[in-house]
Amino acid sequence: MTRRVVPIAAAGRGRQPTLPALPTLSLYVHFPWCMRKCPYCDFNSHESRPGIPEKAYLDALIADLEQSLPPVWGRPVTSVFIGGGTPSLMSPESVDTLLAAVRARLPLMPGAEITLEANPGTAEAERFAGYRSAGVNRLSLGVQSFNPRHLAALGRIHDAHEARRAVELALEHFDNVNLDMMYALPGQTLDEARTDIREAAAFGTPHLSAYHLTLEPNTAFHRAPPALPDADLAAHMQDAVEETLAWHGYGHYEISAFARPGEECRHNLNYWLFGDYLGIGAGAHGKLSSPDGIRREMRQKHPQTYMPAAEGGNAVQEAHAVGNDDLPFEFMMNALRLTAGFPARLFAERTGLTLDAIRPQLDEAASRGLLAVTAERIAPTESGRRFLNDLLQVFLKD
Repeated sequence: MTRRVVPIAAAGRGRQPTLPALPTLSLYVHFPWCMRKCPYCDFNSHESRPGIPEKAYLDALIADLEQSLPPVWGRPVTSVFIGGGTPSLMSPESVDTLLAAVRARLPLMPGAEITLEANPGTAEAERFAGYRSAGVNRLSLGVQSFNPRHLAALGRIHDAHEARRAVELALEHFDNVNLDMMYALPGQTLDEARTDIREAAAFGTPHLSAYHLTLEPNTAFHRAPPALPDADLAAHMQDAVEETLAWHGYGHYEISAFARPGEECRHNLNYWLFGDYLGIGAGAHGKLSSPDGIRREMRQKHPQTYMPAAEGGNAVQEAHAVGNDDLPFEFMMNALRLTAGFPARLFAERTGLTLDAIRPQLDEAASRGLLAVTAERIAPTESGRRFLNDLLQVFLKD
């Protein structure tokens, strides 16, 4: 599935910042099981054999949420994202119970975006209708490709027919649907990549994500790498994806995200704009601000460890304060993913630091043609977007 949260950084260095105000707050819920582990997946997911202890896990999630309330008490929640793994393995009844527990404990904003990730291989009309009745109003469907050969190479459990049928079912029950697509796949040609993204765009969903396949450590593909398109061909595929989606009316608002006007994913935007998020569930990450500073935390990773820990009040495996030395890079690692960048004032609002603290880095990035800096806005240039790692390196402390 898609990457949703930034990694926890090393323990913070330097004093804690003082924030002028608390940022917006989202809730992330992790469901760690899937039917089969894909060879490219480095997320915290586990095959569902011999079965999923759904009731026990739901109880643990609610206990985790209950214990997490003090630092977020009374703060309105703008979005909820149920990710995984494959959350569509959960019954609609469990999703209903979970969201009812959330509403009873946290003030959900009117019209809050509530997303659930789904796998085409688990798509059923009755199940999708049940999620919609439970309060889910946005479905994110992990299609990846409509090409049977590439689906097989990626180890997906669905075929091309199931992928198309799942999109049709999703659009029958949800106004807000995202399709996750991938390119630079094993053996993929430029024409095949273009055909895939054209077919995805033709469904007319409000949102599309298009990810370049990468070989992540601790995955089957990393241990036994498949033959992938070379860098030049992959770059041409990226150009084809961007041109095709622009032609179909999608704005390219984030490195891998495209949306029709006004349909950007609010939950992910909150990440990229360095908002706060409470993360519950096995291995979930969180970032929480207070007037005294910023704290990152991670839950117990393995579900069999997480469940008893959450029930016993010890769901958090590790936590640390983020110090001033680390804040510029952490902020930029998120905000510079956005095509339009961020309002200059936001840096101080979300970090407690002034722009003068990073003026040398801003000047260096601008002089290298990677960053456009004005009094009102800071944004990556086209070169900065294509060479984002080089741009971020400017803000990384030695």
